[in-house]
Amino acid sequence: MKIKIFVLLIYFAFQIFPQSIEIKSLKAYGDNDETSLPIITPGNSGPQQLTIEFDVQSEFIPTLNIVFRFCDKNWNPYNNIFLFNQGKNIGYRLDFTKLPTTVTEAKYHFIGSYPDTKGYVDFPFSGKWRFYITDSQDTSIVYASGKFYVVYPAVALQDTLKKEQLEDKIYFPADLSKIFNITTNFNLPNEFYPSNVNQIEIIDNHKIDYPIYVDRSFNTNVRQFYWNGDRKFTFIARDILPGNEYRQTDLRNTNIFQSKNVKAHQDEIDYSRFFTLGKPDLNGGSIFTNYNDDYATYLDVTFTIRPPSEVPGGIYLVGAFNNWKISPDYQLTNNYGLYSITIPLKRGIYDYQYVIADYNNDVLNKSDWVTLEGNNWDTKNIYNIFLYYNDPNYGGYDRIIGYQQIKSE
Repeated sequence: MKIKIFVLLIYFAFQIFPQSIEIKSLKAYGDNDETSLPIITPGNSGPQQLTIEFDVQSEFIPTLNIVFRFCDKNWNPYNNIFLFNQGKNIGYRLDFTKLPTTVTEAKYHFIGSYPDTKGYVDFPFSGKWRFYITDSQDTSIVYASGKFYVVYPAVALQDTLKKEQLEDKIYFPADLSKIFNITTNFNLPNEFYPSNVNQIEIIDNHKIDYPIYVDRSFNTNVRQFYWNGDRKFTFIARDILPGNEYRQTDLRNTNIFQSKNVKAHQDEIDYSRFFTLGKPDLNGGSIFTNYNDDYATYLDVTFTIRPPSEVPGGIYLVGAFNNWKISPDYQLTNNYGLYSITIPLKRGIYDYQYVIADYNNDVLNKSDWVTLEGNNWDTKNIYNIFLYYNDPNYGGYDRIIGYQQIKSE
């Protein structure tokens, strides 16, 4: 009896005082390619499963679930019961591997693929999805989340990319006038209504939070839509700046990066690369040191840049470590013209760059991705192109009916 009471006391203590859990190095990607954008195309020749992996810092083995929610085109989860995917939307009680004792900043590691072989999770709808890492007893307690695409393509897209030059004024340096134009053509199959064709979304490498939209209801000089009145459609996105190959830090060499506090490039600092084409990169991705490796620990990494002159705004670090999102948490500190920031990173390779931005009161007013990085036609980018359709079934939802990936090379 005393043992039962003791166990119950432990159980209720965990409910009242839940253990402290921190999710680290969260990553989602398609089959076996950790550098890829998280897109899966079940039943097609592309990635069939979404892989999710992360480290956990907690005192005891965590008891966590992953909850999956279907979303509209703005990443808002649907509350429509027909789109809730009830009974197939939770990965239960995740299995963890204990990390080597040399990894002092995290204790456990998880890696899993979905849809899973047990049949607990599937993704029946084509569109945007979110996942939430939650407490297994109370799914309202969310420790981390992520975004991914599920695509069941029904329309064949024909995409072309052309190098063009801005001609509305004289640009100096001339590289500022170099742009890409992307044109998407398709013929709509008979089972779809032409009036329900919505828009094209273009994702540049991994920049999910900064999509390029071409909407049929809003034509401009740089975003154009054409329809022949029957089933032929054309969407055109003009004036896309190619940018440059990303900078890269490789922290895997334990002979070079020996201590806890390191610099992103050993004894070097970064400078403007406007007139220099960067080396080949991971198109915005990252590669972690294997989690079973004794040296797969976390380092405090300092990034430093000396811009050529005073910049009109703050300088922000963006990269694979923060999903390429401009955030006040990643603003560099200016010390007499030398800008720097220190962030914790797991050993591995990371693409990154510096962005000049005007960020006030949690509102991003404008951003400049090329002044410190350059703008070159020879940059090799990956553009993921999605075609959206207002599907009237199940009460109506944003459905992706076409998808294609093109490369600027």
